[in-house]
Amino acid sequence: MNKVMPIILFLCASVSVLTTIGIVVTLITETYQFFQKIPIFDFLFGTKWSPLIPPKSFGVLPLLSGTLMITLIACLVAIPLGLASAIYLSEYAPKQVRKIIKPILEVLAGVPTIVYGYFALSLVTPFIQSIFPSAGIFNALSAGVVVGIMIIPMVSSLSEDAMSAVPRSLRDGAYALGATRFEVALKIVVPAAFSGIVASAVLAFSRAIGETMIVTVAAGSTPNMTINPLESIQTMTAYIVQVSLGDTPHGTIEYGSIFAVGMTLFVITFLLNILAQYIARKFREEY
Repeated sequence: MNKVMPIILFLCASVSVLTTIGIVVTLITETYQFFQKIPIFDFLFGTKWSPLIPPKSFGVLPLLSGTLMITLIACLVAIPLGLASAIYLSEYAPKQVRKIIKPILEVLAGVPTIVYGYFALSLVTPFIQSIFPSAGIFNALSAGVVVGIMIIPMVSSLSEDAMSAVPRSLRDGAYALGATRFEVALKIVVPAAFSGIVASAVLAFSRAIGETMIVTVAAGSTPNMTINPLESIQTMTAYIVQVSLGDTPHGTIEYGSIFAVGMTLFVITFLLNILAQYIARKFREEY
């Protein structure tokens, strides 16, 4: 049994590695075939995306700009609120209150994203339209705000963990010098936990950029290269969902475009995850 068990555990650990390798190989193979038909320069720098309606165009910039707009709005919502929640939980909340509030915050992470999508469509969009009558039913602002709400637990939980790891002696030293609790939080705890806070923000950015159902339901499906968040846009993930519904024949250029867009998304999130790990290691404070 002692000889068999390590082999079984190794095989279990290999499943995720082999799955990742399979995904990467599939993406590379299909993307290579796509770029045999469509020049990579036209794909990366083209400003019109119309793979299903003639005249067909395969410039990914409208999808990329829509994705980045949703991600930027989401981060503007999630990072300030998540960081404020983390400071409260770490520095102000009594122990019993923290035990209640933190699990409730983390419940948000378990809500299915399709529910968030209909929340955006039925509640957030009408509210935005009451303020901006020109906003469409499908708009980037509504989807971005709700994606931001969805990733608040990620920012708050990871940041709170980083702040809680700051030694008590640093806080006590600041209090001994006459600092207020707010000054201790901003000038001692936040800088000491900076690596964890930045890593949580980068991971939240990475999570927002890959969100699918909320943007599919609330942001529409218009590959629109605009800076107006009140207009309908389409993200890379929403396009993949649209084409994957079964109407596109296997082996066509339209089918291959799914993998080209997926590879673009994979590279972006992969680089963001590497950046998050680099920042966490670079600025880590060990006490």
